[in-house]
Amino acid sequence: MRIGVDLGGTKIEAAALAPDGRITVRERIATPGDYDGLLQALPGLIEKVERAAGAGPGPVGIGMPGSLSPATGLVRNSNSTWLNGKPFLENITAALGRPVRVANDANCFALSEATDGAAAGAHVVFGAILGTGCGGGVVIDGKVIEGVNGIGGEWGHTPLPWPQPDELPFEKDWCGRPGCLETWIAGRAGLERWAPKILGRLMSAREIVAAARAGDAKAQECLAQLYDRIARAFAVVMDIIDPDVIVVGGGLSNIDELYDGVRAAWSPYVFSDVIRTRLVKNKWGDSSGVRGAAWLWPEA
Repeated sequence: MRIGVDLGGTKIEAAALAPDGRITVRERIATPGDYDGLLQALPGLIEKVERAAGAGPGPVGIGMPGSLSPATGLVRNSNSTWLNGKPFLENITAALGRPVRVANDANCFALSEATDGAAAGAHVVFGAILGTGCGGGVVIDGKVIEGVNGIGGEWGHTPLPWPQPDELPFEKDWCGRPGCLETWIAGRAGLERWAPKILGRLMSAREIVAAARAGDAKAQECLAQLYDRIARAFAVVMDIIDPDVIVVGGGLSNIDELYDGVRAAWSPYVFSDVIRTRLVKNKWGDSSGVRGAAWLWPEA
């Protein structure tokens, strides 16, 4: 029995994953919001799941925002900034008294979908999370590619490609870099940030989609611009790793029109006369993060 933990900004979910991929038990708690509180809460949550599953201590995988520095072992690049600079893997391993594997949450999403989700069986998979923020993960032959610097898939903090005049000058993301993809193609950090310039008022992503479906021309323009920007972002991924499948997660993945919209827009940007990459919605939804964290232990 594998245990997966999805460490989110507002909630922590832990689940027991049977060998056949079934989630047998899941529990959620609110994220404490401070490092010491996290270290106190996680062991109890994991043990509660194991007791409910009738399993002894087993392998634990944790998906988290950010990544571990290969130089120091400390957390970096997390939008849960209270994690940054902390020896999280060392501390949680000591607290649990057993081996733990930790990976970026978008990597866990990609691994889940590549293992037994919408991209199962594919050779090269790119997982894109389009939610409050924006992230990516690369899986090749069932293995997460973290890279020599530990930043494989840090797609959300690359700049929007082929910027148009009305997209310049770039504004800075929370990370301090200008023009990061998540300020353009995420939900809250992206669409909801720039759409008011077209709409003339604040609207949530859900409201924009509903208005577009009801025939609102300005809302439809917002979504057309969103699809074009996502197409540009995916084109760069295709030019570099040429994935068999791009699988989309996060709140914006639930916009059914997004897939045809992006496919219709990406041809001029991809450096190829043919595009065979499949663009698909995730299979496991909110469960992908916790499932992928559990799959960090494939030999269990």
